[in-house]
Amino acid sequence: MVDAAQRTEAGEGKAFYVTTPIYYVNDAPHIGHAYTTVAADVLARWHRQRGEKVWFLTGTDEHGQKVMRTADANGVTPREWADRLVENAWKPVLQTIDASNDDFIRTTETRHTERVREFWQHLYDAGEVYPGTYEGPYCVSCEEFKIPSELLDGPDGQKLCPIHGRPVEMLKETNYFFKLSEYTEKLLAHYEQHPEFVQPESARNEVIAFVNQGLQDLSITRSTFDWGIPVPWDDEHVLYVWIDALLNYVTAAGYRTDPLLFKQVWPADVHLVGKDILRFHAVIWPAMLMAAGLPLPTTVFAHGWLLVGGEKMSKTKLTGIAPSQIIDTFGSDAFRYYFLRAIQFGSDGSFSWEHLSAVYTAELANGLGNLASRVAAMVGRYFSGALPASADHGPAEQVLADRLAETVRVADEAMLALRFHEALAVIESFVGAVNGYLTEQEPWKVAKDDSPEGQARLSTILYTAAESLRAIAVLHRPVMPKSAASLWDMLGARESLGELDVQPLTNSGRWGVLPAGSVLTKGAPLFPRIEEPETP
Repeated sequence: MVDAAQRTEAGEGKAFYVTTPIYYVNDAPHIGHAYTTVAADVLARWHRQRGEKVWFLTGTDEHGQKVMRTADANGVTPREWADRLVENAWKPVLQTIDASNDDFIRTTETRHTERVREFWQHLYDAGEVYPGTYEGPYCVSCEEFKIPSELLDGPDGQKLCPIHGRPVEMLKETNYFFKLSEYTEKLLAHYEQHPEFVQPESARNEVIAFVNQGLQDLSITRSTFDWGIPVPWDDEHVLYVWIDALLNYVTAAGYRTDPLLFKQVWPADVHLVGKDILRFHAVIWPAMLMAAGLPLPTTVFAHGWLLVGGEKMSKTKLTGIAPSQIIDTFGSDAFRYYFLRAIQFGSDGSFSWEHLSAVYTAELANGLGNLASRVAAMVGRYFSGALPASADHGPAEQVLADRLAETVRVADEAMLALRFHEALAVIESFVGAVNGYLTEQEPWKVAKDDSPEGQARLSTILYTAAESLRAIAVLHRPVMPKSAASLWDMLGARESLGELDVQPLTNSGRWGVLPAGSVLTKGAPLFPRIEEPETP
């Protein structure tokens, strides 16, 4: 992945462009969807905190047979169903999880549909598309034609989708095909020349193995239903939902409508996707871009599934948990922190209420929250709320100062590589070190020594703890924006240093930034204790 320094050196002035997949509107979002969006949001906020320009996109995928059938089952048109779900569920959940997206794309918007038609008309005119007949298994839930060898055996001789466990449908249609097979070698060459293109390594290996088997041409139209973008050269067909949906990443970026925006943001730096849609993004999508002569994104990163009871999160199997069910109890910051802290991004991870409660209590309530409360209370008790100057900086303080610099370096490196759990682990370790420092230094005992030396030592201990919290607030702002802002205000840093969102993240490891005299106030707990959270 290209970092800010490289973009500046190249003179590009390019924004860091990160996307989520666009989500199907066949149902309301669950925490699996929110997990992807939170990861993208934290990445976007981290780059902003580094002083970079950022463009963060999310949105909804509204065409296809699955949406049409869901709408029909609910007695409304597909457009009515999509409008209802987007306005009542998908957009509101962005506020619930505190997403900071710069744009929200719907595949039913004219800015998308017209550009999709132009894109495929161009490829048709260039000889990249031809008519043909397809016969084979199709999973409506995946909106994907399946390879027979991938299917599972079901009861009564049925063949099941390996992802959804549902019977596939056998389809035979006269469609138009994209010459995907001609891009086999070009894709393999790109994977070799750009190992960062598909991440993590396990996903890259999977894609290379798949493409090495040889690619088949891809059916890109459907003719048995009409809920889709009409094919510009044949109005008896609509475009296959995936080759419509994938183009959202460029249509939202100003493709053929806003050249200035397109130059500023494309190619995308990171596409975040679930591993079940990896092949669409790492095989079909780059082949489409190659055919059109457009630059390829830098990285497609496939994360794992959230598992509940050992199975992939699913509304169908009644394991789909709405984000609000967690956030109403623990708050949005704890939701964001937990899923990126507890799960290695790129691997599957199991969710349980018990583990969430344990992490919240140990690391947030008893860890960071208690540290902030103790420091503010002692500065209030011993210095009437005005932060004293560090007058006796010694070896113990230098250990923390050095550790902070290393924490910022490691956390930044991990975040840029999407190793969220590593970044949060090193920040949590620093929080623990500050708590340990206070336990060892015992400022409540030092306060009893009213000699000049005793008071100098007390001043230094409390300044050291408060300065550590200043850096922690900057580091945690991308992950826990509300709590970090409350901590910043508790430290009086808004008045002495300015707004939290303009504090340079990469400089947060410098020691001695929080000015003496800053007024600390002990407000409400950052993370209220939760004894017995209600679980569904």
